[in-house]
Amino acid sequence: MTVPLTTAQACEQLGVKPATLYAYVSRGLIRSVPGPAGTRQRRYDAGDVQALAGRQATRRDPQAGVQAAVQGSLDGLHPGTQRGVAPILDSALTRIENGTLAYRGVDARHLADTATVEEVAALLWTGDTGTRPRLPLRARLNLSRHPRADTPLEALGYALTYAGAHDPDALDTRPETGPRQAARILTLLHATTERHAGLPPAPDLPLHARLARTWGRPDGADLLRRALILLADHELNVSAFTARVTASGGASLAHCTLAALSALQGPRHGLGALHAHDLLSAALNGDARAALRDATRRAGHAPGFGHALYPHGDPRARALLDALEMQFPDHAPVQAARALIRAHAADTAEPPNVDLALAALTLVLGRPAGDAVTLFALARVAGWLAHALETRAGGQFIRPRARYVGPA
Repeated sequence: MTVPLTTAQACEQLGVKPATLYAYVSRGLIRSVPGPAGTRQRRYDAGDVQALAGRQATRRDPQAGVQAAVQGSLDGLHPGTQRGVAPILDSALTRIENGTLAYRGVDARHLADTATVEEVAALLWTGDTGTRPRLPLRARLNLSRHPRADTPLEALGYALTYAGAHDPDALDTRPETGPRQAARILTLLHATTERHAGLPPAPDLPLHARLARTWGRPDGADLLRRALILLADHELNVSAFTARVTASGGASLAHCTLAALSALQGPRHGLGALHAHDLLSAALNGDARAALRDATRRAGHAPGFGHALYPHGDPRARALLDALEMQFPDHAPVQAARALIRAHAADTAEPPNVDLALAALTLVLGRPAGDAVTLFALARVAGWLAHALETRAGGQFIRPRARYVGPA
């Protein structure tokens, strides 16, 4: 285990004064722990300090930092994820700072309380922080032309492949057409989930109401709205970075979204919700502490707990869990989540992350584990499209070089 650094050691490695170090801590860039007993001193995570020093070095010498950048942690979702120097790209979309999440400068928790999914999508795509106009949301694509799928995620992949190949509107690259194309893709995917469930499309309903109808749970519509908003974007995670790389090559928005959807489906990214679902299901059937022990043994960490970007707690998890407590306080999954949080708090200070909240939400609504990932994907589409649009508008071409280390 790495020994935490003193204030002087951390400042020396970073080349900053203590006040700057404290600012890094308040922004969640460096974790701190109490120092020796009986003192008010703090100690600082050596890995965080090293990673931040690496990012600073990369800014001074970008070429020297390329290898570390592309090999570093892109998401930081789970505590066990490799920490390293992360790629740095300028973006005006999402800010994660001081334990908060904001889209275009607007707090995501406030948006979850007040906005529609369509308004948040428009905010991300257009930057309009005022009226956030409702965008046209009709796909006008023949969904019967692509194959039937076994799972909703597979159906989303088929729909995006078909749209990328057959939608003539996708060939229009004028900047003003971008939000309209993004809206077509977003509604296409909601229509795809309706078709997969054997329902006719309902394009005149709000997106969260369409999903509640698809899942047969109109009483969960507001919870789904909140989840779709809170998960709409999360800065440069694995899937968003994939969308940007794909867009930088000139691919259509449908193909950018397809690439991001593929990147989402890894255990260190979107599939983390499945492990949290398994944990919560086990806690429903037995002792919370035993369920935590068994899940941690399998995964190497406690699924649904901890987040490198939110050392003091994931605001998305808190918002969703609070909403679940408000609407369904006596439901067994909510009580099991509560028991897991208490049991984990007795052993560690790690608070729950959004994976546990997604697991609780899908179990309350009586949905299978895979729908936690489907919900994650449908929510994140708005952000993927925003990243693709921003990359396209900036004319970026993301093509790092490799340092050859093979045989001479």
